[in-house]
Amino acid sequence: MPSISGINRRQFIVGTAAAAAAFSLSSGFALGATLKRGGTLRVSVDQAMAKLNPLVARVGPEYLLSELLYSGLTRLGEGMSPVPDLAESWRSNPELTVWTFKLRQGLVFHDGSACTSVDVVASFLAIRDAKTGSPGRQNVGPIDKVRAIDVNTIEFTLSAPYVDFPTALAFPNAKIVPAAVLKSNPAVLAHTAIGTGPFRLTSFHPDRVVTLARNDRYWDPSRPYLEGIELHVYPDPTAEGSALLSGDIDLMTLVQPTEFARLKDAPDVQALRMPSGQFCNVNMGCNQKPFTDVRVRQALALTVDRRVMVDFVAEGYGQPGNDSPISSAFNFYAPSQLKTPDIPKARQLLADAGYPNGVDLTLIASDSAAIRTQMAVAMAEMARPAGFRITVQTMPHATYLEQVWKKGAFYVGFYTMQPTVDSVFSLLYTSTAAWNETHWNNKAFDRVVFEARGTADTAKRKQLYAQAQEMMTDDVPSVIPVFFDILRAKRPNVQGYKIHPRGLVFRLDYVWLDDSAPARG
Repeated sequence: MPSISGINRRQFIVGTAAAAAAFSLSSGFALGATLKRGGTLRVSVDQAMAKLNPLVARVGPEYLLSELLYSGLTRLGEGMSPVPDLAESWRSNPELTVWTFKLRQGLVFHDGSACTSVDVVASFLAIRDAKTGSPGRQNVGPIDKVRAIDVNTIEFTLSAPYVDFPTALAFPNAKIVPAAVLKSNPAVLAHTAIGTGPFRLTSFHPDRVVTLARNDRYWDPSRPYLEGIELHVYPDPTAEGSALLSGDIDLMTLVQPTEFARLKDAPDVQALRMPSGQFCNVNMGCNQKPFTDVRVRQALALTVDRRVMVDFVAEGYGQPGNDSPISSAFNFYAPSQLKTPDIPKARQLLADAGYPNGVDLTLIASDSAAIRTQMAVAMAEMARPAGFRITVQTMPHATYLEQVWKKGAFYVGFYTMQPTVDSVFSLLYTSTAAWNETHWNNKAFDRVVFEARGTADTAKRKQLYAQAQEMMTDDVPSVIPVFFDILRAKRPNVQGYKIHPRGLVFRLDYVWLDDSAPARG
């Protein structure tokens, strides 16, 4: 019988006490450390948390807030594997088209109301409703129907086989909210948090500070260890780093490469680094001239010195990319020969596409994160000798989201690592992707990705995903020259914290404070 990542297709994938124990042991406790309860963790984020409703969260700080206040059926453990959250177990039929999830007993929302299968069904119906505008709509799997079998059992019927379905349900937007609120007044979720997460909301000033307190009704009575969390907004990365150095905050969830160089040598700060699959993609609207012509896209790709990009944009904290969004951190990564600059060939491709005298372009970059502008400036300089006359325009991130994201013809995006190869492709590059920025709409690529997502055989999936990566490298819907390491920093008193490779997974319910922890000498 074929296996799914080492698990028999017919057997339950269960969240047993052993699984929970393994998850706890992986939470980053130092050997010999004594766990201490209480205290308030002060965390810095780089932008406002404008979206409190978890179903429509869209940026890192909002995902962090959602994780603290809400729960999903599953969450990601280390190694990107799904582990139990509200669901204690799940199973599938042999065809991978019907999945059944069993909820824990006695789940309670922050307002004291019971969380049952009815709330799960209502939440997924809302996520899948286009009117909700949830980024999770295309990323929770090909759900056709969802129904409550009984008060603690939910059945999902999929429109196609999907081997990664339990992982997909750990998507940051796939949180469970009360059915009664969704039915009566979903707008309440914009200013009130009613979740089942480890913390509850106590104050919400999204552009300054958000405060949370321990949820005494959380399904795991042993967690969280902290009494509270404060999320402080620092749009200026230098001011944010200085706040960590002075002790005004305890943990930075995003450190710019330039700040990391300053923080890693500070005696009272612990700088943290992990290779990952997060990247900036220079998106080209394949439905807008001049990028409708693949030769223009290929020409631009041949102007980029990728190793220099790693040094200039990532300050050396990264690895070169080859225009596929799949890095070596993924299980199904397919290596390919790294593209190197070839200006004469790039000029010829531009001429063949009808631009013998070059082309004028405006490349837009959000001001968050700052590496977007750095990449745009570097690309403009590298591409100039080939005939690309690129003007770089930087704008506030909020303006970028409203006016450019998914609409513009030429702009710099930024994405953290996704849990699976399929989730990267299905989020950004298939024709039905939730965030189909490039409008590449390559039907052959779609077919390969959709076949892989329903294939249990590991060798076959590897072959299919290698084919998909080759298509992207050759056709260049976006230029992806660098994969960035995840960079964070904390004070020595922050215990139990480790970077998760997903980037958008934080697990602060496993963190505790020890004010006796010594600084580095």
